[in-house]
Amino acid sequence: MIRIGKIVAVHGLQGAVIMTHIADKPDWLKKDDVLYIELQKDSRIPFFVQTATEARDGSYIIRLEDIATVEAARKLIGRHVYVASDVLAGMIKDSPLLWIGFNLTDRHYGSLGPLEDVVHTGTQWLGKIIFRGAEALIPLVAPILIEVNIKNRFIRVDLPEGLLDVYTGKDIDAAET
Repeated sequence: MIRIGKIVAVHGLQGAVIMTHIADKPDWLKKDDVLYIELQKDSRIPFFVQTATEARDGSYIIRLEDIATVEAARKLIGRHVYVASDVLAGMIKDSPLLWIGFNLTDRHYGSLGPLEDVVHTGTQWLGKIIFRGAEALIPLVAPILIEVNIKNRFIRVDLPEGLLDVYTGKDIDAAET
């Protein structure tokens, strides 16, 4: 499964929703396609597409089977949307959304663990990891990113000195000596 996008709003009074997505091809979504919506963590429920209309900004206005009211549609806002990997073969941008689950490795600290999630702040992507029991946000930008290996599912970074100290509340280098 690939996380393709997110439900961001309700559209109209019939339960339609607006979904942002990362596909390069704007007309990839069709009637009767299956979208898997993460209603709870690690629980992806299939929904069949009744209608899909591309919006001006590249997002989709979608009517889903079994979602016929504004109230039902509101429950989907903020939920991540997934599709089967084969649906988008060759149609995906190089997006950090695809990197979720990749192992993050720092040049100095070694393995930092898996990338739990990514967030787009408008100007850059941030990757969320759990490092020594604390949630840490790692900027996924040019001088920090060294390599993204899609085949082997890892990301090599060179973190600025002291970045992880902010999240753990202590000097990591001093604690290791």
